[in-house]
Amino acid sequence: MPREDKKNLSKADITMLALVLILAVFGLIVLYSTSEYNGRVRFGDSAYYFKKQLFATVLGLGIMYAVSSIDYHFFLKLAPAAYLMSILLSTAVLLFGQEINGSKRWLNLGPLSFQPSEFAKVAVILFLSWQIERTEQKTDSFWFMCRTMLTLLPIVGLVGSNNLSTAVIILGIGVILIFVSNPRYMQFIGLGAVGAGFVAVFLAAESYRMERLAIWKNPEKYEKGFQTIQGLYAIGSGGIFGRGLGSSLQKLGFVPEAQNDMIFSIICEELGFVGASVLILAFGLLLWRLCVIATHSSDLAGALICGGIMAHLAIQVILNIAVVTNTIPNTGITLPFISYGGTSVVFLLGEMGLALSVSSHGRNSYAYNRR
Repeated sequence: MPREDKKNLSKADITMLALVLILAVFGLIVLYSTSEYNGRVRFGDSAYYFKKQLFATVLGLGIMYAVSSIDYHFFLKLAPAAYLMSILLSTAVLLFGQEINGSKRWLNLGPLSFQPSEFAKVAVILFLSWQIERTEQKTDSFWFMCRTMLTLLPIVGLVGSNNLSTAVIILGIGVILIFVSNPRYMQFIGLGAVGAGFVAVFLAAESYRMERLAIWKNPEKYEKGFQTIQGLYAIGSGGIFGRGLGSSLQKLGFVPEAQNDMIFSIICEELGFVGASVLILAFGLLLWRLCVIATHSSDLAGALICGGIMAHLAIQVILNIAVVTNTIPNTGITLPFISYGGTSVVFLLGEMGLALSVSSHGRNSYAYNRR
C-alpha cells in the first residue's frame, strides 16, 4: 500500500468504517438466512443469492477503499459529466431496459444487470454539491432554491416514469441539500407544497400507483395485499427476541421475494424486537457519524456531499421500514446494506467511500479529533 494511502486511511473516520463493515457483514448473514429457501427452490442452490451479494459486496468494498483514497474534490470535477451520464443511462432504460413486473429499471450488460437509478443517486449528490458550491448568488434566495430544484427535473422525470420511489429519494436529497446550504426555513413550506403536488401528479399518472393506495388502506381486500399481511404476521410472530436466526416460517414462500424489500419483516421474525432495534441503532450511529464528518468538513462541498449521503441513507431506511410496517403504501424501496441487490450495495459502498474521503482529506483535523 502506498505511504500516502496509508496516511489518508489512518485519518479516516474509523468509527464510521467499522459501522459500515458491521452492516455489510450483518446484511450478508441475514440475506443468506432469508434467501436460502427461494434459492433452493428456484435455482437448486440455497446460497445462490448469497454468493451474488457477496461478490457485489466485495466489489463495493474495493470501490469504497479506492474512492476513500482519492481527494473528493476530484469527483466534484466529474459531477457534471456524471449527471449527464445518469440522464443518458436513465433514457436508455426507457428505450432498451429489461421489463420486470411492468417496470423498466434494469439494463443488461452481458451476463450482468445494472440499475441506472442507483448511479443517479450518487450523481445527483455530487452534481448538487458542485452546483451549490459554485453558485455566485446568495443561497438564501427563493430563486436559488427554484433553480437548484429545476436542474433535478430531467432525472426525476426519467427515473420517476418507472420508479417513483427512487424519484422521491432524489427529490428528498435535493431538498435536504438546499436546506443545509440555506439559512432560512419559511421558504421550505412553499417548496414542500410544490413537491407534494409533483408527487400527486406522479401518483395519478399511473393506475397501479392509485391501486397501491387502496391496498395500503385495506390490504386484506386485495390479492396484492398478501405480501403486506404476511409481512405483518412475520413482525408480530417475532416477539421480543425472535424465533432465532434461520428459523423464520414466513420466508418459506409466504412473504414473496423475502430477500428484497420485505427483508426487515424476516429480521423482526427471526431476531425479534431486540434485533430490529439493534439494526436501527446501527443505522442511527452511521447517520450520526456522517453528520459529524459534515459538520467538521473544511469546506462547503465536503459538508454537502456528506449531507447528501446522509439524506439518501436516512430516507431509504425510513421509507423501507415504513413500507414493511404498512405505515405508508408499498413503494418498492430496499433496505440499505441488507436487501438483495448488487447495484445498490456497490454504489452505496461507493458513497461511503466518498464520506471517508471527506473525513480524511477535507476535515478540520483539530476540531474533529477533539470530538
